[in-house]
Amino acid sequence: MIRLSTKGRYGTRLMLNLAQRYRDSDTHPVILKDISDEEEISIRYLEQIIIPLKINKLVKSVRGAGGGYFLARNPALINLREILHALEGSCCLVECVEEELDCDRRPYCATFDVWKEATMLLKNYFESITLTDLVKIADKKQHNPKAKIAKSKAH
Repeated sequence: MIRLSTKGRYGTRLMLNLAQRYRDSDTHPVILKDISDEEEISIRYLEQIIIPLKINKLVKSVRGAGGGYFLARNPALINLREILHALEGSCCLVECVEEELDCDRRPYCATFDVWKEATMLLKNYFESITLTDLVKIADKKQHNPKAKIAKSKAH
């Protein structure tokens, strides 16, 4: 079974949280402690996750009093594929699809074609979803009465 790690899942939630706070003309840095509390993710884990997001220029930081993190660009311009690539690395089902391995079987390997096509479908899907799309999905779910009841029971 192919699965995203907690790093990819929690990192996406971190980015969604920043996107929900995003304003075009006004970027207020958010401290990780606030995101930790809201998302119920360890602050230490968020401190690890934020590093590759910064390296890949998806988030920016401000030091000092009033400092914190914010999105490096508009959420409509950041897609899920970028986030997952920063956190998980290459998004492919099998190594031979992206890496130029010297595999003698490639010219006649039927499964290679299947893995390659499935990988492209997955990449294209993740590329088609922006943080703005995730914000809209989150907004819809927050207005769902059943979601509110479930959330209140969890706390």
